[in-house]
Amino acid sequence: MEEDYIKLIFGLKLKQIRTDRNLSLFGLSKLSGLSKSYLNEIENGKKYPKPDKIAALSEKLDVPYDQMVSLKLDKNLAPIGDLLRSKILKEIPLELFGIKESTLIDIVANAPVKVTAFISTIIEIAQHYSFSRESFYLASVRSFQQANNNYFEDLEQNVLKFAKAYQIDLNQSITSKDLEEILMEEYGYTIEENELSKYDDLDNLRSVFVPKTKTLLLTHGIDQAQRTFIYAKELAYNFLEYKERLNTFPWIKFDTFDQVLNNFYASYFAGALIISKAKITSQMTEIFQKKTFDSTLFTKTIYSFNTSPESFYQRLTNILPKEFNIQNLFFLRFTHQAKSDKYYLKKELHLSHHHAPHANETNEHYCRRWVSLNVLKDISKSKKDHVFDVQISDYQDEDMNYLVLSSATRDPFKKNQYRSISIGLLINKQLQRKINFINDSKIKTQQVGVTCERCAITDCEVRQVPAVALEKSAKNKKIAMIVEELNTKFNA
Repeated sequence: MEEDYIKLIFGLKLKQIRTDRNLSLFGLSKLSGLSKSYLNEIENGKKYPKPDKIAALSEKLDVPYDQMVSLKLDKNLAPIGDLLRSKILKEIPLELFGIKESTLIDIVANAPVKVTAFISTIIEIAQHYSFSRESFYLASVRSFQQANNNYFEDLEQNVLKFAKAYQIDLNQSITSKDLEEILMEEYGYTIEENELSKYDDLDNLRSVFVPKTKTLLLTHGIDQAQRTFIYAKELAYNFLEYKERLNTFPWIKFDTFDQVLNNFYASYFAGALIISKAKITSQMTEIFQKKTFDSTLFTKTIYSFNTSPESFYQRLTNILPKEFNIQNLFFLRFTHQAKSDKYYLKKELHLSHHHAPHANETNEHYCRRWVSLNVLKDISKSKKDHVFDVQISDYQDEDMNYLVLSSATRDPFKKNQYRSISIGLLINKQLQRKINFINDSKIKTQQVGVTCERCAITDCEVRQVPAVALEKSAKNKKIAMIVEELNTKFNA
């Protein structure tokens, strides 16, 4: 354990013992002969006393010396000890969120009981919902994205430097051949396409990187867009000189937070390389300036890049806040199996605030009026490769409207599996100034909820289950009202 943490644990124990004996710092100073300021620094984890000072405190407080120096904390402080002994504080770069480790330690030292209660609550929630370390890390990265409006200028500049160094024209569609040559010639990669198909259990993997020999194993069946993205991501790891990285795509497991963060950075770099900021900004400006929404032009814009609809929508979450000052938006990815009534939310991002459709994976039924689910329903019944739709979602309970663009595609690696990607833009005065087609009468407006269990729409033709959560809330309110009436009646 690091020295700072040892100091903090000793300080926490001393403060707990002092308060248990109803002693003030002044009182402990008079009792032990140590100055009040010195004791205050000990309790706040700033100093660790020498053995003779510990002996004096042990004698005056009637606590065995070994107990004073033990790193074991009493039950009510044990969660803090577990946190300090863990690697979490070291693995998560707190500076990304503008937090200094010393500041966090001060918070723990100054309010140990309240912090302990908070940590215990988080641990209990995590255990109850099977919240893993991986989930915690991914949530941390998502919060980091949201805090920065999902735009990172240094990565954008590195893409421009890379393009200049390797003479890549970002205004042209980038092919996997362009990037493969750089990987092999500049970074010494060997690319193997026949190995992964030998293992049935690896059917979900698209690539595996073997660091020692710089061998990139690719699965059969990846299309040109997927191959280009994988190559671009590998180039990002090398050009940005990231040593801590994930070696499979998609990831199987990770050991450190840096691996997760660098995976995000590499993915961002890859998206910015394939989908040029200047080009997509110009194209979206043209779409926004039209008086009516041109769905053909929008889908044509998606496929003007050598990328998937998902990568295109993700890139929009970088570009819209920065280039158009559209910062109130959400991104959702759902998966669905044909002939099933289940829809799974697998990825989400919310910029500026948690918007009305915010919902983690739960056992509740997402609103069947969402365009995100309807495009999945449509594509699962058709032979199309891509289904697109747009709607204005009216969340009456939240008094908010969103312009939602949604695409559904087949999952190339899973039979009868489909996925939808959606981006929702909060309709406010800012959006109305930026998008001329926002009042296009051809865009349907649909009253929606979040989940059926919490939806107040009474005449919904696609409701899956009753609004049990609302009914429970209404019942509790009625009970509270009756109890209040009884109090008033019998207090007279």
